Amino acid sequence: METDWTTAGLWAAVIASGVYHGINPGMGWPLAVSAGLMGNGRRDLLISLGPLAIGHFLAMAGILMPFAVLTFLVAWTTQIRLGAGLLVIAAGIYLLARPRHPRFIARIPPSKLIFWSFAVAVAHGAGLMLVPIYLGLCSTADLGAGHQATATLMGSNLGTALTVSVVHALAMIVSGGATAFAVHEWLGLRFISKSWFNLDVVWAISLIAIGLISVATLPFTN
Repeated sequence: METDWTTAGLWAAVIASGVYHGINPGMGWPLAVSAGLMGNGRRDLLISLGPLAIGHFLAMAGILMPFAVLTFLVAWTTQIRLGAGLLVIAAGIYLLARPRHPRFIARIPPSKLIFWSFAVAVAHGAGLMLVPIYLGLCSTADLGAGHQATATLMGSNLGTALTVSVVHALAMIVSGGATAFAVHEWLGLRFISKSWFNLDVVWAISLIAIGLISVATLPFTN
């Protein structure tokens, strides 16, 4: 029962981080508002959410896939998780020292939204936030270090990485889309100019916290 609870908690963290990313203006919902206000209203707003979601998904998958390959090295699972945790901590410290939050609403063509969403998610370390969660879901230690079939192990890890990326990106775009729709329909641009909230510091601290938790819960053995 404890394993089920742990797994459920990890998937809940995947969804929660997606919602967290979605409501962060830096991940792009103001661009969806801009597309609606400067284009054909709701139609352009909804259309812009597609490229934003695709770009975010590609950023998540691009970060997780190398770790999916690394988890093939079952004997080095603890070291891989330790390295990942330290990497996430370093990313959080870097963002605290050099914040880079876009404080503008720009008209970006839909053809460039995918690249923009991908680049911003990578720059903010959004994918790194998922790495400790993903490694916990892999449960490579349960597969045994003997002579497991390579294809089975790799297929499981790559499939999990893609599933985490999809679930996270869906949670991100649903929450970000809902925020964009509310601003477009009811709150207006004045809400953004007067009620802008900056999650950069919270974001960086979150990365550090996730990395520390990941390192602290490693199964070190003597």
